[in-house]
Amino acid sequence: MNNNHRSAFPHRQMFCRPSRYALPTLAGVTLCAALAGCADQGTGTRAEGTSGTTNEVRSTGTKVLWIGDSIAGAEAPAVNAALEAGGVEFEDASSDGGGTVVAGSEKITKMIAADTWKRLAKGVGSLRPTVVAYQITTYDWGSRDQQRMAYEKLVRTAQKVGARAVFVPAPPVKVDDFYKQHTPQMRTAPRVAREVAENSGGAAVFLDASRLWGTDAAAQKAQRAGDGIHNCQQGAAAFAAWFSKELGEKEDFTPAAVDIWAKGSWTSDERYANLKCDS
Repeated sequence: MNNNHRSAFPHRQMFCRPSRYALPTLAGVTLCAALAGCADQGTGTRAEGTSGTTNEVRSTGTKVLWIGDSIAGAEAPAVNAALEAGGVEFEDASSDGGGTVVAGSEKITKMIAADTWKRLAKGVGSLRPTVVAYQITTYDWGSRDQQRMAYEKLVRTAQKVGARAVFVPAPPVKVDDFYKQHTPQMRTAPRVAREVAENSGGAAVFLDASRLWGTDAAAQKAQRAGDGIHNCQQGAAAFAAWFSKELGEKEDFTPAAVDIWAKGSWTSDERYANLKCDS
């Protein structure tokens, strides 16, 4: 399910040059290669295979509510495909041009955060997730105390419905004039989120995506699209494979093999056309 919200905040819409990375490979591994560890078959959600057909997949009982900005939104089609192929229900509540839960000192962050909390409450109420996954946004511009308060509130919000909060740092992005003045807050946000998770008594976890992306947006490992900020299909697939594996270890489910979902219809999502990604 994709309930992505398009924010009125226009500065960071997803338009970029064609990606330098072609879809068929994922970190040196052929996406459609025959891999071991396919998801168990049975009753439950329907997952799309590489041929475009659907197969019944046994539900794991895990439900993921996905929150973040347009970077998370560009990853969401692949994450949705990967998780649903493994029997995990997924709802995308990310927001283009916003998505932050941190109501910083600036008027724009207060406005964005208010909108995010409303959508988060709606998603929690409708999905009743077992996981509330928040990818730290490029708009988490508050002080350390403001960031901590917001992240602790997110943990409490998840706890109220018996869900675990999962924090994921944003991938490295190109720091242009728009981001330059906010780089100190962008650096502290993942550190504060990690501290909140470590002090949560197991109610939250921090999944360190820098092990996937690295810390240099210009490096090939980062797999940024032409704008240096978002990703195209291959970057989304790389993240989805990593995230589903990491989450599976925490939530005790076996992720679907990459070849089951990696070349499904999600690769034609309009987001990638808007990004001018290679089809």
